[in-house]
Amino acid sequence: MDSTKQAGLALVTGASTGIGLSVARELAGRGYDVVMAAEEPQIHVAAAEVKTAHGTDVRAVQVDLTRPEEVEHLWREAAGTGRPVDVAVLNAGVGVGGTFADTHLDRHLGLVDLNVRSTVHLAKLAVDDMVRRGSGRILVTASIAAVAPSPFQATYAASKAFVHSFAEGIRHELQDTGVTVTSLMPGPTDTEFFRRADLLDTPLGQGPKDDPDDVARDGLDALFAGKPHVVAGSMKNRAMAEIATHLPDRLTTKAFAAQTKKKDD
Repeated sequence: MDSTKQAGLALVTGASTGIGLSVARELAGRGYDVVMAAEEPQIHVAAAEVKTAHGTDVRAVQVDLTRPEEVEHLWREAAGTGRPVDVAVLNAGVGVGGTFADTHLDRHLGLVDLNVRSTVHLAKLAVDDMVRRGSGRILVTASIAAVAPSPFQATYAASKAFVHSFAEGIRHELQDTGVTVTSLMPGPTDTEFFRRADLLDTPLGQGPKDDPDDVARDGLDALFAGKPHVVAGSMKNRAMAEIATHLPDRLTTKAFAAQTKKKDD
């Protein structure tokens, strides 16, 4: 039997919609039981849908991961199943569109708390448990925005640069422990992200987007293959990420700004 088809327990954050929901569906389709977490009440509907569609054990946990005590609560809920977490997908994240000067500080600090701090916190809980057991897989959702500064979503791009670097760094540390870490780097994807980040009225928000199911499949294929990272979705994403890593920041920053600046600004 293929290893990705063997039943195990997976934890997925940001799983009520978008890439996280697609990852949960894909994992359930591969035989995994899934603990699905998100802040919105929609997580209960999403979990019921995945359970009905795939017949595996699916549990919803509604938590605000910007709060450290709720990160701990989520891990206790997963551990409370009495089974080890074989796969941890750290996917929860938000964006803030617009200039830093004209947007509220609380939104940016909330972004850092969710995208960065909660990722590190939950990764620590997962890593400690997995290393102790000698096995486990962690998928961290970064972005192709991680490869260069991105004006008009500056804290978002910086947060994704952090989590991508973090994932690559701890992956190296975890060699020979039985634990692997993979960074998922999607491009523009057809999710609620652009509406929630107030980026709909931008070239990026109005441009073509990848199907989250395709992104999820690319991410999990890379995870189970033990790859360090994957640029998911279209060939355009891979080209953009490759080019941006070789160009000076002054050029990539200008190019990204043209995509993320609101049309009426």
